[in-house]
Amino acid sequence: MAQKLRWGLLSTARINRALIPPIRASARGELVAVASRDLAKGEAYAKEWNIPRVYGSYEAMLAADEVDVVYISLPNGLHAEWAVKCLEAGKHVLLEKPFALTVAEVDHVIKAATRTSKVVAEAFMYRHHPQTLKAKALVDEGAIGKVSSVRSSFSFNISRGQDVRLDPTIGGGSLWDVGCYPISLAQYVFGGPPGEVVGWQQLDSTGTDGLFWGQMRYELGGVAQFDCGFRAPFRTHAEIVGSIGTITLTKPFKPDAESQLILQQGDEEVRAPVDDEPLYRGEVEDMHDAILDGKPPRLSLAESRNHIATIVALYEAARLGHAIRL
Repeated sequence: MAQKLRWGLLSTARINRALIPPIRASARGELVAVASRDLAKGEAYAKEWNIPRVYGSYEAMLAADEVDVVYISLPNGLHAEWAVKCLEAGKHVLLEKPFALTVAEVDHVIKAATRTSKVVAEAFMYRHHPQTLKAKALVDEGAIGKVSSVRSSFSFNISRGQDVRLDPTIGGGSLWDVGCYPISLAQYVFGGPPGEVVGWQQLDSTGTDGLFWGQMRYELGGVAQFDCGFRAPFRTHAEIVGSIGTITLTKPFKPDAESQLILQQGDEEVRAPVDDEPLYRGEVEDMHDAILDGKPPRLSLAESRNHIATIVALYEAARLGHAIRL
């Protein structure tokens, strides 16, 4: 295996611009290609971002020997299908969240990864950031005692009328797009998926959830509550409550230089220092470590499967109007 992995971008999605700098900054990665179903659009994109090779179809890039790792930034409903195609073409995959739209799709991807011995990981960039790792370390060392609740929010306003995130036929909806972050955080803190969930949603004229509220109960004790949406101002906040203290994250899912991790123990408040690391660098280096060094990805496939099972259960709870057991 080459010591410098060659990356290809599957689509010209806006989120790509977050991955391009950390790939290029890494000593173990290089960006070599982009694929678009519209060759002219792909060529313009490659010129704008100085990408050496462009393919006029996704299949053409997968057939090329010059790409080792594919970043899939397609609409949610296409994630699982193209992850399997990439794996079967011998490519490793960094798959933008959410991993898939059903548990059956997740299992299909996992089987393909096992069959091909290739790495596939869900792209939750915040999970690799020093702030998140610091918060989990504080929880694990007992700094706030036994955790009883995790409360978090993530919302922003979508102003564009035409947006793939508003299309229910391809996995649109605020729970899939931003609600998955609080679900991920709660599972990370509690060390596993919930046993029971309840959910409420407010549907837009598009048929997608413009706003969603959820509550998740964990078998060993503890509850997570969250809200998310496309019809509210930009908000991101998390509080982890324990028996002897709390951890507050002012920007849990998009940490930056202004983010704060506040540890409260009784009357004492400590603002713990957090390394200001580029947000997407961790997930790129995690892929390099997994592929080149054989390390387990920080975000396991079991966790990703639980994310999807939880989201599916929350949507079902909102639809039926009662709690759903996982």
